[in-house]
Order: sequence, then C-alpha cells, then structure tokens
Amino acid sequence: MTEIHLPGHGRLRLREPAVLPAPPAPARSRTAFAAAHVVADPLGDNAPGAPAAVDWDATLAFRRHLWSLGLGVADAMDTAQRGMGLDWPATRELITRSGAEARACGGLLACGVGTDQLAPGPHPLDTVRAAYEEQLTVVQEAGAQPILMASRALAAAARGPEDYLEVYGKLIAACERPVLLHWLGEMFDPALAGYWGSADPDPAAATVLELIGAHADRIEGIKVSLLDSDREIALRRALPAGVRMYTGDDFHYPELIRGDEHGHSHALLGVFDPIAATAAAALRALDEGDLDRYEELFAPTVPLARHLFAAPTFHYKTGVVFLAWLAGHQDHFTMVGGAQSGRSVPHLVELFRLADAAAVLPDPDLAADRMRRLLAVAGVAA
Repeated sequence: MTEIHLPGHGRLRLREPAVLPAPPAPARSRTAFAAAHVVADPLGDNAPGAPAAVDWDATLAFRRHLWSLGLGVADAMDTAQRGMGLDWPATRELITRSGAEARACGGLLACGVGTDQLAPGPHPLDTVRAAYEEQLTVVQEAGAQPILMASRALAAAARGPEDYLEVYGKLIAACERPVLLHWLGEMFDPALAGYWGSADPDPAAATVLELIGAHADRIEGIKVSLLDSDREIALRRALPAGVRMYTGDDFHYPELIRGDEHGHSHALLGVFDPIAATAAAALRALDEGDLDRYEELFAPTVPLARHLFAAPTFHYKTGVVFLAWLAGHQDHFTMVGGAQSGRSVPHLVELFRLADAAAVLPDPDLAADRMRRLLAVAGVAA
C-alpha cells in the first residue's frame, strides 16, 4: 500500500484505485459534457499576461481520454482558462484542433463562443455582437456545437435586459444548428455581475426565459452555473418543452442529474474533467436504473468538488490541472498565465486527500511521488 505524510493530516495510506471499465457507449438517459482544461507547454513563456503557449499533443490526448469514456467535450470554456490565461489566438487554434480531433474519433464536441478578442474597456453593442459573430464562425467551421458564453464585454455594454435580448436574438438567428446558452455566475467570474440586465436573479431568470421562449426552436438548452440548486430546478421546470437544462452546478450535480418526478438536468461540468471515469460509470448506472450504484459512485466526489470550487471559485482551474498532473494526464504542474499559483499549498494538500478519498487517482504511487515533489519544492517536509 502506498503511504504519504501530509502536512496537517499525518500519514495517509492511499486507497487502491477504483476499477471502472469504460462504458461501451455514451450514456443514453443523459447528455454529459466534461468542460476540459488545456495543458500548458512547460517550456513556454506562460507568465501572467503573456500569450498562451499550449502543449497541443497533451491537450488533445486528454480530450481523446474523455471521449473514450463516452463523455462529450465542452471546449474553450472557462475550465480551459478563457479570459484567464488562454487568449483568443490560442483559443481559436484549440477550437480548430479539437474539431478535427472530434471528427476523427466521432466525439461529441461543443465549443464556447465569446468576445474575449476585444481589448479591455467599453465597446458599443454592435462591436460586441461582431466579436461574437467572428467566434461563432470559427466554432461552426470546426463542426462543433456553439455555446454562447456569457460575455464580460456585453455585461459592461448592456444598459438593460433589452440589450441582451437584442444581441442574443441576432446571434441565435445566425447559428446553423441549435445552440446552448450559458449563464455563468459572478462567483466564477466577478466581471459577469448583473448579467441578463439585473443583479437580482429573479428578473435575470425572467429575461432568460423570455429569450428562450422567443427562440425555443433554435436553442437546445441552457447551461446554468450559479451553485444554487433550487434556482436551477425552478428555471428547469419553467423551460419550454424540448429545451434542456445542462447543470453547471459543481456542488449539487448528483441530485440535479438524477432529477425528480418533474424532470432532470443534463450535464456540462468542470468537475467532470478530474472525475471523468467515475462520472461515466455513474451515468451508466443511471441508464441501468441502479440508483444505489449511482449514489455510491458520486457521493465521495462531492466533498472533492466542493473543495475544488471553494471561494475564490474562479481559481478552480488550478485544482483541475493539479489533479490531472497527479493522475498522469500530463507531466507537469504548469498552467497558461502562470495560474498554478492560484491555490495555496494547504489547499492542494486537502485536494490530494479528498481525491484519494474519492478514488480518482488511478496510480497511487505516481500521485504520491508527485505530491512529495510538490511539497519539497514548497519547502514542506513530506
């Protein structure tokens, strides 16, 4: 058995990894996307404010890993550090490369459409819409489903709900296939405070429902990341028939995906990146009607997810990449924009402990060795 001494916890004997055979096909009862991270080039100049240098081979290999488990990939989202280290030129290349990879292996792919090519500062609404349209063209040419992301530029430019309705209405009309909308709460990005024209979530939800009601035949669903399960359920029950709710709630996903007598949520989750194999197995159990197995698989991942997405939530990407390094999906703990400094050593120590408890470390020896080396670099005795 592998053992490690963790500061503040003493000696920890690591669990044997869970044996979870890959499902033979994607889940039938739910559509599930893992929002995927990017792997930085460890020899690139990935300092804060520098253009992103990406290890494309490792980045695409991780996407193939997700597809091999029957999950869809939601790419170029906030998990990929959009606007937080990943600039538009690198994002455009990511979308193009992921699109080609998805076609080659038959993987389900949706990509974020935003406005982050615009310089910081105020912009007219027409400029914001044109930026969205430029990115929409890139996503559609890649063959991916568009996700109309929440935009910092639109949040800054919009004077009220009517501006959101106008910009989104024109974008939806320009889409070649039904789109996914994206409501990202300010805990994920403080620049999105007051999105949909109101700081009060009730009027904001009313604007969202007005938009969806006017374009229901061209909207597949909406991804909601508010970390508020009651609000998500209320919005889910108010959606027009045929429009799906995709949960982005990394705190309450097991119960939201399971659903109730009135319906359920599909999934588009950043937490599915580090717990991909467990998530795929849980969804298979749900397909088979084995709710006990579903709960058994997901339950130990929730404490991990709650710590991973703890405030300040927008730094959760640091933990996602840390877990990918521990799991052997990449050879280093370096991030674009230098974001590996976004979490403290005590935070990462607790993340390691919770990842072990959730049995999401496929090679305990490798994970323990890498944790020891991280602690040594930090000047902490292991």
